Amino acid sequence: MFSDFKGKVALVTGASGGVGFRVAEKMVSEGAYVVVNSRSQENAEKAAAALRAGAASPGHVLVAAADTCDYAATVAVAEAAARINGGIDIVVSSGAQGAVRPMPFAEMTGDQLVTAFNSRFFARINPVHAALPYLRQRGGSVVMVGTDAGRHATPGESVVGAFGAGVILMTKTLAKEFARWRIRVNSVSLTLTSDTPSWDRIFGEKTFQTGLFSKALERFPSGRAPTAEEVARVAAFLASEQASQVNGQTVSVNGGLSFGGW
Repeated sequence: MFSDFKGKVALVTGASGGVGFRVAEKMVSEGAYVVVNSRSQENAEKAAAALRAGAASPGHVLVAAADTCDYAATVAVAEAAARINGGIDIVVSSGAQGAVRPMPFAEMTGDQLVTAFNSRFFARINPVHAALPYLRQRGGSVVMVGTDAGRHATPGESVVGAFGAGVILMTKTLAKEFARWRIRVNSVSLTLTSDTPSWDRIFGEKTFQTGLFSKALERFPSGRAPTAEEVARVAAFLASEQASQVNGQTVSVNGGLSFGGW
């Protein structure tokens, strides 16, 4: 489907599960070298083993575990990725490194506020900044994974929404800044997405967010939430040369759901 991935080096963060894993799976199947990043070495190794099992070239899957909230550790990941095949062509910045779960703003502690923002916003932009010296060498593509909470006010997601809005603006601004180096920057914006760790947490426990998102489930025009696979198709398209004239855009993959009016 995306033949232009062949031989490209893709750094995929948050690749041990959910959307990140599905994006990595697509790229590996099309011949890319994929660097699997996760905060957990064990989870990254498990994901890599699953990817190798279905890959035409198992040697194209490599592991670089690190917490992308830590900039120095993220730089080391980018350096390792760049050694694989002479550079980095694609960055897919996904996952939420140890993110604080949605809750009313008044109930959050100061430490939770800092952790929630760092684990979402900086974990998203650190990989882009760390990989930029290598992307600049030969052009490429960046895809960040954000949230529709950045488009519509959602109770319990004040900090998550601020992160999402930040990703949308960063996407536009970086697309303009990076254009001179032939680097495109786009993002996908999610809502409830099944087959993901966050889905399991939301509906596996009875918390504030369970009630919040249970109401959202009833409002999908399509009758169900999008799957991680469906989101990954859009992310892979944006990363590919098939989207060569798509730049600075945020694409919502939400089955038509809007959080407006709650």
